[in-house]
Amino acid sequence: MEYIFKTENTCAKKIKFTLQGNVITNVQFLEGGCPGNLQALPRLVEGMTVEEIEKKIGGIDCAGRGTSCADQLARAVRKAYEESKKTA
Repeated sequence: MEYIFKTENTCAKKIKFTLQGNVITNVQFLEGGCPGNLQALPRLVEGMTVEEIEKKIGGIDCAGRGTSCADQLARAVRKAYEESKKTA
């Protein structure tokens, strides 16, 4: 299923991705962000599980904001996964 997550405290305003079970594909950062990072992150996490993404990039901070695009992705995939379990 495709999800769109509205980010908080990051340059990219939204993250779009596909969740199949607990595997993430087709990640796109939308409406801003650092172009290099926003190309690299989707390639790095393609095909990873929610747990793998959380372990690798969850908690990363950008410029003292308390979060980052990477951290927001980890939060987004967890939220989507939890929501998908409720509707299953």
